[in-house]
Amino acid sequence: MRVSNSRMAAVLLGSAAVAAFAAPSASAQDAPDAAVEAGEAGDDAAIVVTARRREERLIDVPVAVTAFTGEQLAERGALDITDVAQSVPNVTLENSRATNSTLSAFIRGIGQQDPVSGFEQGVGIYLDDVYLNRPQAAVLDIYDVERIEVLRGPQGTLYGRNTIGGAVKYVTRQLPQEFAFKARATYGTYDQAEGVITASAPLGDIVRVGGSVARLSRGGFGDNLTLGTENYNKDVWAARGSLEMGGHGEPVFVRISGDYTRDKSLQRGGHRLIPGLVSGAPVLDDVYDTRGALDDPKQDVEAYGLSMNVSVELGDALTFRSISAWRKDDTFGPIDFDALPAVDLDVPGAYFNEQISQEFQFLYDDGGPLTGLLGLYYLDATADTLFDVRLFTTVPGLTAFTAAEVDTETYAIFGDFTYDLTEQLSLSVGGRYTWDERSASILRQNYLGGGSPFFGGAGVAAGAPSTDFDGSAQFKKFTPRASISFMPTPDHNIYASYSKGFKGGGFDPRGVGSTAPAATPGAPTDAEIADFLSFAPEQVDSYEIGYKGSLMGGRLNVAVAGFYADYTDVQIPGSVACTIMAGDPPEPTPSFCGVVSNAGKATFKGLEFEANARLGGGFALAGSLGYIDAQYDEYITNIGNTPTDVADFREVQNTPRWTASGTASYNTGLGDGDLYIGSTVSYRSKTYQFEIPNPYLDQDGYALVDASVVYTAPGGRWSIGLYGKNLTDKQYKTSGYTFVATDPTTGEIQTGANGQPIPTLGPEGTLTAFYGNPRQVFLTATLKY
Repeated sequence: MRVSNSRMAAVLLGSAAVAAFAAPSASAQDAPDAAVEAGEAGDDAAIVVTARRREERLIDVPVAVTAFTGEQLAERGALDITDVAQSVPNVTLENSRATNSTLSAFIRGIGQQDPVSGFEQGVGIYLDDVYLNRPQAAVLDIYDVERIEVLRGPQGTLYGRNTIGGAVKYVTRQLPQEFAFKARATYGTYDQAEGVITASAPLGDIVRVGGSVARLSRGGFGDNLTLGTENYNKDVWAARGSLEMGGHGEPVFVRISGDYTRDKSLQRGGHRLIPGLVSGAPVLDDVYDTRGALDDPKQDVEAYGLSMNVSVELGDALTFRSISAWRKDDTFGPIDFDALPAVDLDVPGAYFNEQISQEFQFLYDDGGPLTGLLGLYYLDATADTLFDVRLFTTVPGLTAFTAAEVDTETYAIFGDFTYDLTEQLSLSVGGRYTWDERSASILRQNYLGGGSPFFGGAGVAAGAPSTDFDGSAQFKKFTPRASISFMPTPDHNIYASYSKGFKGGGFDPRGVGSTAPAATPGAPTDAEIADFLSFAPEQVDSYEIGYKGSLMGGRLNVAVAGFYADYTDVQIPGSVACTIMAGDPPEPTPSFCGVVSNAGKATFKGLEFEANARLGGGFALAGSLGYIDAQYDEYITNIGNTPTDVADFREVQNTPRWTASGTASYNTGLGDGDLYIGSTVSYRSKTYQFEIPNPYLDQDGYALVDASVVYTAPGGRWSIGLYGKNLTDKQYKTSGYTFVATDPTTGEIQTGANGQPIPTLGPEGTLTAFYGNPRQVFLTATLKY
C-alpha cells in the first residue's frame, strides 16, 4: 500500500488541530526532550535523559541505557552513529556490506543483518522520536546532535514501535531563543573535507527558525582496479531545518522539522579472500582494493522526511504529545559479489521505502507517587526491493530478477506506569498490544540473453515466473513489562525487570515459490507456496537486574547489569545456490534462492559494566565491559529432507563474547581557554559474520585506538581539534559474502583437489569481505556566535 500525501496531510493537520484546541487550558511547559544537562566531566548522575519518555537523571532510570552528549561526541571526533558502538557494551552498529548508508544493528545478540524488504529490524533507530522503519539511510552522520541514547533490551511499553532487541535514539538540538550561528570545517587524510553550517534566529517572542547544511566528503581508502575509480569513498550532502513555536516556558510547544540526505558515494567493492577459481586472479595485497566491474546503476541514496512534534500541558498533571511523521528513501546500488570483472555473480539492486506514522501520548505526573504514560501508535509503510542476480559465466545472459513489495500496517496501544510504594521503593508495570499486518507481492522471473528490463538489460523472459505471489498475514501479541526499583539514597538505584519482546513474521522476498514442497505430484498450491514463503514471529523473554550508583560525592559513577533472555523462533534469513526449472521447455538451471528459517530456541545471558571517575586535577577515566554467552539451543534445518538439529554447529552472528572500552582524558586551562586531551581503546572479541562459522570471514578479536586533542577558546567562541581514529591501522572485517560449499551439518567449508573452496554459484567462487575504516587523522575547526 503506497502512502499517500493526502493521508500524511490529514495526520499533520489533525495533530495541529488537537494542539490548537488544547492550548487555552494548558499551563507552563518546557519543550519535550530537553537538552542533556551534564555536570562536571564524567558526572553521569547529572545527565538527564528521556529513555522513559520523561526527563530523568540517568541514575534514576531502571533500564540499561548509555547516553552520549553532543559535547562528548565532539571531543571524541565521532563521525557517524556507528562510532558510539565502540563504547557501549554488547552493541554492534556497522555499515551493511556494500554501502555507506545502510545500517546493521545488534544489541545483546538480537538484530537483523539483511536489508531487503520483508525483514523487520531487531533494533529500533529513532530520529527525534520518529522510528525509521527500514535500515537504508539509517547510518546517520553526527552533526547538530543534542545526544544519542542507546537502550538495551526489548522496548514496547514506552515507544511507538515495538523493538525486540533495543533502541538507538538520535536527538537533534532544539533552537535557542536568541540568534545563533555555528560553522565547522574538517580536513584530514584520504582528502577528508567536511563543512557544517548551523544557524537559527527568533521570528518573534515565541517563534524560531533554524537549520543546518552539511557537506561530507572523503576520498577512497582503496581503488577499483577495473573501473579506475575510488573504493570506500564518501560523497554526501545533508540538511535539516525546523520551525519551533512555544516551549521555553510557554504552554504549548510545536516543532515542525524536515531533513534531507543525498549520498552519491561510489559503491563499496569487496575484497576477494580466495583467488579466482577460473581466471586465477590473485588475491589483492590491499584489502580496500577491488576488481568488480558492475557500476550500473550508479550508487545513489536519497532520503528525506517531515515530522511534527506537539506537546501541550492539559493541566498541572496531564501532558499531551503528538508525533507525526512521513519519510521516504530511494536507493540504487550495484553489488559485485564475486569482485571480479566477469559477470560471475553481479547484482544491481534498488530499494524504495516510504512510511507514515502517528503517535499520541498522554503523560501523567502530578508530583505524587503515580506517574505514567498511555500511548497509541500507527505505522503504514511500504518497502520495495528489486534486484537482478546475473550469472553470465554460468549460462550466457542468465538472470534471476526479483521484485518484492512488502507492506506493513501496524496499530498499537501501550502504557507504562510507575508507583512509588515508599520514598525508596518504586514499582513499574506496563504492557503493549500490537496488531501487525504484513502484505507481500513477490515476482521472480528468469531471463536469458541479458539482465532484466528494469535495470536496462536486454534479457528475454524465460518461461513462467518461478514466483508470482500475493498474500498477507496478521500477527497480534500482548507484551508486558514490569520492574521494581529500590533507591536507598538518591545516589543508588538497585532494580530488577522483566520484559517480553516481539517481532512480527512475514514472507521471504527472495523465496522461489516453484520449489515449495507439494503434498501431491505436480505444481504446489497457492496455500503451499504461502506456507513455504512465510516465516513466524519471534519473541524473547528478557530478565535483568542492575545497579546504578554515584559514589565519592559524584566523582565515581557506575552501572552494572546482568541479563538473561529466552529467545524463540529466531528468524534466520539467508541466500543459497539452488537449481530451478527455467526456459521453454523448462530445464534445470542454477540460480539464487532465499532461505528463511525460524531457528527454534536460543539463550542469551551476560553482564555489563560501565563506569567513569573524576580523579582530580582534570584527569578522568571512563570504561565499559560487556560479556554475553549467546548460543542456539535448537536450530532445525532440513538435511536430505530430514529435519536435523544443528545447534551445536551454529553461532550467533555479530555478537562478540567480549566488548570493552576505556577512555582516559585530561582537561586543563590553557591561557584563558580550555584544553582537552583524550584517548579511547576499544576491544571486541571474535565475531561471527553468519550463523555458520567461516574461517575466511569471521573476525578474530581486535582493539582500536583513538585519540584527540581539542582547544576551546575563552567563552567557547571557537575551538580547534586534532583527531586520530584507528591509530594502529588495524585491518578488521565487518561483513562479507560467501557462496562456497559447506558441510550441511557442521558448516565446514568443502575444498576441491586444488585446495580451494568449491563454488556453489558462479565458477569463480565468492568469498569477499568488507573492512572497517583504516587509520584516519583529521583537523576540525569550529566557530560559534
